[in-house]
Amino acid sequence: MDGRSDHGASSSRRGAGESVITDYGLYRSSCGYCRSGGRTSLSHGLGADRITVDDYQELLDRGWRRSGMFLYKPDMERTCCRLYTIRLKADEFVAAKEQARVSRRMQRFLDGNLCLKKADLANGQQAAPNALSTDSSNQSPNIWASETLMKESSTDTCSITHELDQYDRNLSVNIDIAVSTCIKHSVLPSTVNFPQASVKRVVPQMKKKLHNIARDLLYTCSIAFQIAAAIRRSSVEKEFTPAYVAEKLAEAMDLQGEFSDLSVRACNGHLNFYSERKQASSDKLSCTVVTSVKSPQGNAANAKRKCLLDDKSPSQVKKKKLEIRMSRSSFDPEEFALYQRYQIKVHNDKPDHLDESLYRRFLVESPLIFVPPAGDGTVPSCGFGSFHQQYLIDGKLVAVGVVDVLPRCLSSKYLFWDPDFAFLSLGKYSALQEINWVKETGILCPSIQYYYLGYYIHECGKMRYKASYSPSELLCPLRYQWVPFHIAKPLLDKKPYVVLSDFIGLEKESDLPCQTEAHSASQPSLISEEEEDEVLSDGDEQLMVEFDCSDSGADDNTSSELLNEVEHGDVNNIKIRMSNKTLLFKDLVQAFGPIKCIRSLKMQLHGYKTVVGSALSERMIYWLDSHFLWQSLSHSEFSRVADD
Repeated sequence: MDGRSDHGASSSRRGAGESVITDYGLYRSSCGYCRSGGRTSLSHGLGADRITVDDYQELLDRGWRRSGMFLYKPDMERTCCRLYTIRLKADEFVAAKEQARVSRRMQRFLDGNLCLKKADLANGQQAAPNALSTDSSNQSPNIWASETLMKESSTDTCSITHELDQYDRNLSVNIDIAVSTCIKHSVLPSTVNFPQASVKRVVPQMKKKLHNIARDLLYTCSIAFQIAAAIRRSSVEKEFTPAYVAEKLAEAMDLQGEFSDLSVRACNGHLNFYSERKQASSDKLSCTVVTSVKSPQGNAANAKRKCLLDDKSPSQVKKKKLEIRMSRSSFDPEEFALYQRYQIKVHNDKPDHLDESLYRRFLVESPLIFVPPAGDGTVPSCGFGSFHQQYLIDGKLVAVGVVDVLPRCLSSKYLFWDPDFAFLSLGKYSALQEINWVKETGILCPSIQYYYLGYYIHECGKMRYKASYSPSELLCPLRYQWVPFHIAKPLLDKKPYVVLSDFIGLEKESDLPCQTEAHSASQPSLISEEEEDEVLSDGDEQLMVEFDCSDSGADDNTSSELLNEVEHGDVNNIKIRMSNKTLLFKDLVQAFGPIKCIRSLKMQLHGYKTVVGSALSERMIYWLDSHFLWQSLSHSEFSRVADD
């Protein structure tokens, strides 16, 4: 007689307790997604005192979403922007080029081989190099060295690379000293003005052209050609070939004996500098002189050069450690401080608007009943519930992902990150990590297969990036079936609201029916292409939604429709909680006698059953607040119920 379904029994086995919710009906609020002023977002709202993970999973698959303790579902036929639930099956995910690039960029950063360009440092990112350590004196400039540094005549290197360039200049100075030594010993004529040497790093593309026989080649200098040309232009009778000049300079540098871990060789007129560790592997080159030189700056200079060694050589770069921690949702002062910085610098929020209580409401509080880990493969090692996924680099918190772990998925709710690390596209990177988490967790807990990205809004350019995680699918707003995005996209290009399940099975755009109804003039405008690129590069995730409780309730049309249907609607088995008493709707009259607002309550329950589904409406407990009781019962009845 308690109306519990088989599914409800399964739900209670996952965790103690039952779902208890309050129905707020329809809510109107200003749209937080489009840019058209005055637009109205119309959504159904539920307040969740507590909810099981199974019940919330079912709500997700009916288009619901949570913001703190509040659950909401857009009225797709009448709201401003259409919010389609989007997900992807993790095992089928194929990374796009840009997504793979984000992963490689992060790996280069962790390996100490990433260089920032001026554009990366434009928006206050200069603090990034020292942001990983409280002792900036320990920061090695080699952490920013990369392919960008190895391009000849590069003019787009950041100020951080100047220390690395100093090592190039040190080599050049030592070549000039070798030239002076040759002049002093009459190896080169003293009557000619010779140009200064300029050492250049060898670009990876050039190494490939050499068929990898000079993978240990780090620097080169063509000063011997310039010296030979200067002698030819002078009145000196004796001619010098570049090969001869290069040999003599290499011998002179050997006498200096100032560089360690490098060897200099005269190769066809070029002065080439190699990693001493790979000297043997380069014997195939036609070099006539092989000598060793030592560094004038010892280990300090080596630290600036070691990132330039071949990938297969033992790396001396101090690598960074990325740690991802999954912890149950709770308030953390460090996270809150990071959230404030993110909102101020990325979303231009005012500091006085970033109240701790609001932060707790949206990103800390959760109605999900935690389910502890199980060893039988039905629950993952972290358990089911709401979590904060922390991203730490060398112990420093750089990003926090707010997620829900549910029986069939990981649902991404929000992400905030350190603005100093915007160059790492942490939004995209975290999404890739969350997808990977689903893949790995699904091995031990097979029920978890999907990654939910929240809402996809075709009218809003800021939210379209979610479809780039492919192959994704959208939820049909009427029949709650999942439809591949490649089928949904051409439909949404022509019409903002589509019953997607009508087109399941049509694989080609040519198979789709011609839709003549275009977007009306009242539709919200899209953001510009430049703004969309900015959002994508920043990896910005989802927007938080806050509903205005002062403007709620169904409109007159909805009420009249429900009046026509309520007589035929079966809400008898919905469980009602009044004060501390829980009973079925059909038992209300028997328990309390005539209730003045019984028809109004039945209408309300009918609308509730429509939006949450028949099974959930009979499984979750529907909370009636004391305001309804006061309106519906006599004073004596109200007092009796309150006392109970």
